[in-house]
Amino acid sequence: MNIAEIEMALATIAEHEFDKAGFPFQFIECFKVPKATVTKLKGTMNKAAGQGELLWPKKLYCKPCKEGDVEQALDAMMDEGLTKTHKPQYLLVTDGVKFSAYDRSREIYQHGDFSALNESFDFFLSLAGIERYEAVEEALADIRAAGRLAKFYDAVLADNPDWNDEGHVHTINLFLTRVLFCMFAEDTGIFEQDLFSKSLNEYTDINGGDVGHFLDQIFTVMDTSDKERVNLPGFVCAFPYVNGGLFKDRIEIPKFTRLSRRLLIEAARLNWREINPDIFGSMIQAVVEPGMRGDLGMHYTSVPNIMKVLQPLFLLDLEKQFADSQDSVGKLNKLHQRLAKIRVFDPACGSGNFLIIAYRELRKLELRIYKRLRELTGELGWKWSEVKLSNFYGIEFADFASETAKLSLWIAEYQMNRKFADIFGDAPPALPLTESGNVFHGNACFLDWAEICPPSDIHETYIAGNPPFLGAREQKTDQKKDIRHVLKGYTGVNSLDYVCAWFEKSAKYLQISDGKAAFVATNSVCQGQSVSLFWYELFKHDVEIDFAHTTFQWSNNAKKNASVKCVVVGIRRKSTQPKYLYCDGQKSLVGNISPYLTASDTIFVGKISAAPPDRPELVMGNQAIDGGFLILESDEKDNLVSEYPESEKYLRPVQSANDFMSGISRYVIWLNKDDLAEALLIPPIKRRVLSVKEYRENGGEVARSLAHIPYRFRYIHEATDSMIVVPRTTSENRFYLPIGLVSSETILTDALQVIYDPEIYIFSVLSSKIHMVWTLAVAGRLKSDPRYSNTLVYNTFPLPKLSEGEKETLEGLAWEIIEARGAHAGKNLRSLYDPKKMPEDLLKVHRKLDEVFEAMYRDEPFKNDTERLEHLFKMYAKMTRKKAG
Repeated sequence: MNIAEIEMALATIAEHEFDKAGFPFQFIECFKVPKATVTKLKGTMNKAAGQGELLWPKKLYCKPCKEGDVEQALDAMMDEGLTKTHKPQYLLVTDGVKFSAYDRSREIYQHGDFSALNESFDFFLSLAGIERYEAVEEALADIRAAGRLAKFYDAVLADNPDWNDEGHVHTINLFLTRVLFCMFAEDTGIFEQDLFSKSLNEYTDINGGDVGHFLDQIFTVMDTSDKERVNLPGFVCAFPYVNGGLFKDRIEIPKFTRLSRRLLIEAARLNWREINPDIFGSMIQAVVEPGMRGDLGMHYTSVPNIMKVLQPLFLLDLEKQFADSQDSVGKLNKLHQRLAKIRVFDPACGSGNFLIIAYRELRKLELRIYKRLRELTGELGWKWSEVKLSNFYGIEFADFASETAKLSLWIAEYQMNRKFADIFGDAPPALPLTESGNVFHGNACFLDWAEICPPSDIHETYIAGNPPFLGAREQKTDQKKDIRHVLKGYTGVNSLDYVCAWFEKSAKYLQISDGKAAFVATNSVCQGQSVSLFWYELFKHDVEIDFAHTTFQWSNNAKKNASVKCVVVGIRRKSTQPKYLYCDGQKSLVGNISPYLTASDTIFVGKISAAPPDRPELVMGNQAIDGGFLILESDEKDNLVSEYPESEKYLRPVQSANDFMSGISRYVIWLNKDDLAEALLIPPIKRRVLSVKEYRENGGEVARSLAHIPYRFRYIHEATDSMIVVPRTTSENRFYLPIGLVSSETILTDALQVIYDPEIYIFSVLSSKIHMVWTLAVAGRLKSDPRYSNTLVYNTFPLPKLSEGEKETLEGLAWEIIEARGAHAGKNLRSLYDPKKMPEDLLKVHRKLDEVFEAMYRDEPFKNDTERLEHLFKMYAKMTRKKAG
């Protein structure tokens, strides 16, 4: 289900005669409400009684009314007892001519013509489980256009099944790009108004058989200058000479049918003037890539995210220069000359979002310069823009996206020229087109960037973009090949994110060209092993971090990216220029930015093999290598003890990581050499021990070495009193590590890490927020989740010197946490530490612990996690210096 489909479904209802009785159900079906739910709503689930009325509790109250009474009927509906009882989010009234609606949760109204109901589709998006967001409102024209184009594209492929092969990919992509240009051109004054759609309608047969010939003729003539047009029909010559390379090559045109012709005409009749080139390009990419179709209307990088990259990279500096030049013609001219020499290069450009926004921002600043110069001098010194599309470069792996990027840049240029005309009364001619941006189709990991965007001493070159979000385990074989090619000489390449290849190629490019680079990346690039594996090597290229945005939630509207945590990192050649760190919306001038994105010295946290003297050892739990034969489920244990009561003394509770988090009870056959002979007299135990022996004999080298002791685990650790338990993997979304305290009776497997017979204060240390912050920063990763280790996290964690009184305080807080958990009997640790479900009383005790424990680090409270981490890194640096000394 995508929002473009919702809009089209509502348009279909609005086009047909109003069905008073059936409308409510037609309406909810547009939002892909399950058929089973619709059936129930046609029965007892519908709390309304009148004909044509539907009351879906907490969702929708819809009813018809007399013609001309929609607003009065809506007012009456708001005060009805049924509304107050069943609390529907939406109230909707229509007479088939007009409609009125009210969203009770947002307290806003919507009124309109029934025939234009589809134009209000975004108002009702919650019925489809999609929260309405501001970007949808900004992109209404794009969503409608992309939806129509998707229908047309599908029809063309249905008419031309052989075009689904690899050989036709570029052809159909170029064909679609040309059609898009024609539809935009006829609505914006580039062509005569409606020239394309009218010609298509009037000069092609209704069955579609000659549409291909018609399109071939007009595509050819648009690459033919006026003086070369000989013996051509008048309707063909009505199309102007376009140039710019868009129509340069003759291409095969797909066959058309009656349906595909009609769908093309319908798409052309939309108002293409209103489209946003930065949004629309991504939507069209979703049209032609089936895997992205579900996000149609939602898949594009939002402008605020793009500006997190572009503003600190170069736009803020330009703004400052403009502010300082307000009263000087010479300074304004100098700034304008600088704009003409700025190049923007996106080596993962997709459909051009970053390039388009950069181009638009530079043109907007140029307009402000022109306006101020006119105010100061009374005249305009330049005729047209000095910000040229030829200064914008891109690389894109997907063929269609690279073609769309070029088209979108042309559209952006045209729109900015119209703004120029609005202000100064004139604009450059729209045609013939100039050369578009230098967007290349290819693999950025293998292409030579210096050939794409040649190094220049007279230009400022800014590399920016949003390479694919692919962690080490999400990369396909070809992508592994890409990253290994770029990161030759790096150790641990297979553990690094895909974006590291872009940083590496940027660092090498900056050695031969003046400029800077910045990318959006998942935050794992600046956490855990990535820091020592990647940044340590990258800095050998004599680069440093110029600016950074610490972790923020990705707000791209594509559903699959909704939970991605990202950073923005800018790099440059080493310099004395200021560095800026952005955290929680605050911008700070800092002396240095570490690869962990803290305002601290550049350090790399390395493994420490033994625990420091100020804490007990944390070790791995017991490793079984038993094939599961020594482990019993709860019912298996009950059956064994029921039949052989004497077996109970050989059974101990056992916990794996899943058991520990889920509260599952399982048991293990736990024998020592002295018990063996007696225990083997119990047949089920003997069978299991023999199964372990067979499993180990047929296993690897380590397993075979244990075949002579099939009654026991490989490693055995036991406590005399109690144990603190730490899961080896935890969710990155948790506020705190779910630490456990278990009795010595329990056997813990190697999926857990354990402190045997500990002082209880350490429970509070590991349960604190500041320790979780350290874990998130330095731990390795399993997918996106931190993998806790004793050598990299526990042993390296900077701990203040604690007095005996402070340890007693922390121990008391540990028992408070355990008591708070106990108040929620039946809830396991997975539920208790789910950030969306964590009980308020448990959260309150943890916060109390944080306040007390963090005061042991310093007197002043920490403002945020970045401050916590900066303080810890300073302590770590002292800790490791002391150890080295």
